[in-house]
Amino acid sequence: MKYLLWLLKAAIFFTLFAFALNNQHDATVYFFFGTSWRAPLVLVVLAAFAGGLVVGALGMLPGWWKHRSAAAQRPAAPVAPATASPAAPPAPATTDLPAVRQHGL
Repeated sequence: MKYLLWLLKAAIFFTLFAFALNNQHDATVYFFFGTSWRAPLVLVVLAAFAGGLVVGALGMLPGWWKHRSAAAQRPAAPVAPATASPAAPPAPATTDLPAVRQHGL
């Protein structure tokens, strides 16, 4: 399975590399007020992709901050003592980590 994943990664890399080699001609991007930018098509596509990543990350940031602050303000659930009697019902599973950190955010 490990070799299959490496083969898939290599195939994706070489496909993108071939795309870059086949699209080296200049492209012109026209902005407002008569300004333009001439660059190889690969750089134009890469800039558009990077711009989309930045806009997407900035769009997610307010919600992430809101959830993070809500999780930080939430009081921690008490942890059941280890010497509980066997007749007592089991305590629900709790953790000291906020919900945001449990999910890797």
